[in-house]
Amino acid sequence: MSKLVIVESPSKSKSLKKYLGADYDILASYGHVRDLEPKTGAVDTENFSMKYQIIERNAKHVDAIVKAAKKADEVLLATDPDREGEAISWHISEILKEKKVKTPMKRVAFYEITESAIQDAVRHPREIASDLVDAQQARRALDYLVGFNLSPLLWKKISPGLSAGRVQSPALRMIVEREEEIEAFVPREYWTLHLDTHKGAQPFTAKLTHFRGEKLEQFSVEHEARSTEWLATLAGRDATVMRIDKKRRARNPAAPFTTSTLQQAGVRQLGMTTDRVMRTAQQLYEGIDLGEGPVGLITYMRTDSVNLAQEAITDIRKYVGAHFDKDYLPPSAIAYKAKTKNAQEAHEAVRPTAVARTPEAVKAFLTHDQARLYELIWKRTVACQMTAAQFDTVAADITVGEGTFRATGQTLAFPGFLAVYQDDEEEEESKLPALAEGETLPVDRLYGEQHFTQPPPRYTEASLVKALEEYGIGRPSTYASIISTLQDREYVVLEKKRFQPTDVGRLVNCFLTRHFTHYVDYDFTAKLEDKLDDVSNGKREWTRLLGEFWDAFDSDLKAKQDVERGCPIPEACPKCGKPLFMQASKRGLFIGCSGYPECDYTRPLHPATAEGDNILGKDPATSLDVKLLSGRFGPYVQIGDMPADKKAPKPRRASWPKDIPLENATLELALKFLSLPREVGHHPVTGLPIVANNGRFGPYLLHDGKFKSIPKTDSVYEIELPRALEVLAMERAPRGESAAAVLKDLGPHPDDGKDITVRSGRYGPYVKHGSTNATLPKDIAPEEITLGEALALIAARAAKGPARKPARKAATKPAAAKKSATADTGETKQPATRKTATKKATAKKATTAKKPARKKADA
Repeated sequence: MSKLVIVESPSKSKSLKKYLGADYDILASYGHVRDLEPKTGAVDTENFSMKYQIIERNAKHVDAIVKAAKKADEVLLATDPDREGEAISWHISEILKEKKVKTPMKRVAFYEITESAIQDAVRHPREIASDLVDAQQARRALDYLVGFNLSPLLWKKISPGLSAGRVQSPALRMIVEREEEIEAFVPREYWTLHLDTHKGAQPFTAKLTHFRGEKLEQFSVEHEARSTEWLATLAGRDATVMRIDKKRRARNPAAPFTTSTLQQAGVRQLGMTTDRVMRTAQQLYEGIDLGEGPVGLITYMRTDSVNLAQEAITDIRKYVGAHFDKDYLPPSAIAYKAKTKNAQEAHEAVRPTAVARTPEAVKAFLTHDQARLYELIWKRTVACQMTAAQFDTVAADITVGEGTFRATGQTLAFPGFLAVYQDDEEEEESKLPALAEGETLPVDRLYGEQHFTQPPPRYTEASLVKALEEYGIGRPSTYASIISTLQDREYVVLEKKRFQPTDVGRLVNCFLTRHFTHYVDYDFTAKLEDKLDDVSNGKREWTRLLGEFWDAFDSDLKAKQDVERGCPIPEACPKCGKPLFMQASKRGLFIGCSGYPECDYTRPLHPATAEGDNILGKDPATSLDVKLLSGRFGPYVQIGDMPADKKAPKPRRASWPKDIPLENATLELALKFLSLPREVGHHPVTGLPIVANNGRFGPYLLHDGKFKSIPKTDSVYEIELPRALEVLAMERAPRGESAAAVLKDLGPHPDDGKDITVRSGRYGPYVKHGSTNATLPKDIAPEEITLGEALALIAARAAKGPARKPARKAATKPAAAKKSATADTGETKQPATRKTATKKATAKKATTAKKPARKKADA
């Protein structure tokens, strides 16, 4: 009996084939197979019937599925176990019915690609869950109704080509409002007062907390004069230890990863984007070839659940009990409760499919990103079933005259789960000397420190995901697409890993918040998400939900057809006194009078690009004006004017860097930015040009269709042909190692001909030859080292033998290995060696465990 199994991804099909055998044919749909027709009327607003068409790029895959289904005895729809996967299965079943395929169809779902999970799913097929399909259709219809009806109004009132989204628009509002908070922020000065003292050879510092019986608040000392006055009253007084408070503080492990927390940790700890985290997790879920065919390494990665299957908990507890002292294993399993109100359909948190498959065991089979993400997931999962970390804290109150200073110290008493996993919450260790109440300490120094309050930080990808989840906007499986959509539309840019709105993003947000406040309101968006979740849970009828939304939305759309163009600013027209509006044109954003056409007042959005000031000088090559202008996406420089003929070549342009104020604009800077892309010269071997330019991932060289990153020590504007040839000849950095870390190429080694390079590493500059790395002495500058000096350093390093494995590898090994002995050998058990707690997955310095996880010897 032949069976056809349909999955979403071709890589997943390889894993399934391994477990299902020759009787099963496996085909991939390559994602969604149908979507709404991209035209008005695809959703009938009378009865909400939807007109679908096959996605062109997947038409050949659909044909293959139809052909195979006709020959099969049974079709098993094995798409992903969530709302989107359920909808894909439904669409495939509908297509097969339309094509008169009579083969019986069943739905199978599994949350991990392991033999037991797949065999169990195949043994227990089910029908397609219509509630999940309805929920997905409702979401798609809402997105269509908003996009296809609101976007044309944006074209009419702002600028052609813009678009609005049901979920992306509230996310844009969050980024714009944070930027407005930062711009409106007024720093406030305050001072803190400190005491430097010591006991024996150990110095320490205390901070003033009380003065003249009053507890200090943040702004108790607002200026230097008061700081000086208070310090004067304390000068010459003895320091006496008044009270010592000792406590034991516990820090509990975090819950296993959900989609949201995995994305946040991937961004913060690994430096990935949310999209990259999800793509890498998808690869780990679908299966990695470990030498004997593909194996799914993690469970399904789209989930809001923090639950773990009982068999997984049992395996984790067995692992902890086998590799750690009994104090590291809680008496009973730890249960976690999801913080989100409505969980996704997946039944478990993101976890390894087998905890015995340690990061070290699979590292050789994984890419750099896969290895890092798997290690992060493995550590977090194991740690969630370990005991709390214990810290000894000490607080000493020290009186000096009428002031009370507090000194604090903290030491790690017991690592607990920190022996395996540390997130980005630093636990600084600081010891205080042994103090006794009533003893007198020397006053080494009394001083004040000036501070200023800081504005709220811009959103990172991690903090934006966290905020979206807290507001209930979107669902974790959509966060990556929300962020990428905002960037693709150029409504926001990611500068130094933090989001900033573009000018056009501000304008779109202003228009939407002014005229469609209800639909970009955080609470409304969250409640609509809850209603959509009710549909997926069978508690609400989806067409009625769409009807309620459309009736109100359609009325608002009709009422807004005649609103003013653009968005008002708090300023009156200097010519007629009417309100001024920020508006868009083909030439960019500008400020114009709302009284147009009676009043023709306009000016560029950015003052530095105002008429008369925007000509920076003449281009030496063409004698045309070099202008600083304002465009839809921000200021830019341009040579000459836009031609009247639309088919004529456009003038040369370059974006103005955001980190250079417009008031600093000069002709020299403009010509520098306009010089890219520039031809450095021709390669002496190939005769082909070498071009230097800036790209999405930084400066690069282009030669013969291949790209090479330019090291950070070189300027894309100044690099010349000899240096460019050196950069092109540099060996490609290993996976995960930035090519920009190469500072200098010293040439080949005389023995084997391999390149010797100078690199910038985490702990400073070093020379590299093959697998040998030698740190540069402090008296040798990276740019001045010679080949001879490098050869001597490499030879000395090689003579010492291979380097010891870095401490971070202890992450996949227990803090102390369990002593093993079998009844057959009768070997005696050696005491566990002393080890430090492992580092966390990031490059940050990890807390050192002061006590090893020591496995007690068997009786």
